[in-house]
Amino acid sequence: MTGVESPVYEPGHGLLKGRTAVITAAAGAGIGGATARRFLEEGARVLISDAHARRLKEYGAELAGEFEGAVTSVPCDVTDEAQVGALFDAAVREHGRLDIVVNNAGLGGTSQLVEMTDEQWTRVLDVTLNGTFRCTRAALRRMRETGGVIVNNASVVGWRAQAGQAHYAAAKAAVMALTRCAALEAAEYGVRVNAVSPSLAMHPHLVKVTSAQLLEELTAREAFGRYAEPWEVANVIVFLASGYSSYMTGEVVAVSSQHA
Repeated sequence: MTGVESPVYEPGHGLLKGRTAVITAAAGAGIGGATARRFLEEGARVLISDAHARRLKEYGAELAGEFEGAVTSVPCDVTDEAQVGALFDAAVREHGRLDIVVNNAGLGGTSQLVEMTDEQWTRVLDVTLNGTFRCTRAALRRMRETGGVIVNNASVVGWRAQAGQAHYAAAKAAVMALTRCAALEAAEYGVRVNAVSPSLAMHPHLVKVTSAQLLEELTAREAFGRYAEPWEVANVIVFLASGYSSYMTGEVVAVSSQHA
């Protein structure tokens, strides 16, 4: 990590005590996995999900060893409506209620537009945008009587241009628009819908799929001169899921200086 000071990992304060949350794409070291851990530290019961069953099982076992009785895991491919429905049914069945949903599932990739195939475009949008839509719809159908909170994971590339990211940027910009529209419709149910918009949150998978030169360039754009730790984004998600943001809905919160 570059920069003058390293961030301080704050202890939990019980902000989500007694709440039940579903978090997609939560099997590992990225934002989803960090959010699951932070939610547990804040007192929530958490159902983690991911399309990668092996990684999900391993991470679920790791968390369960630290937070006994507070973690369950259900594999789910957010491009499959039947699996999405089963995921949310499992949350209610296992924990008795559904209070929070974090839509973290997304798929990136780098391709110049003139070389991008229909398959590349469609796959990124189906996971990143359509998956968020499916999970938001499923959550709202179950929250209409009880209220709740939905937090979507967008990205700064939904605001600014980046070469080779047309499909991902389009999907994330659409997630922002979906968030705002869903918030207006969900208000009558007492459901709040917001989004976070991170820039560069470092984790092992990102290092594998991104060149060192690009990572260096992206890091240099950051106001603090360093990338974010995934748990720093998770902290903002905790805020949006908690009562501290009770009057916020339809907002997209930048976890970065790059908000335009």
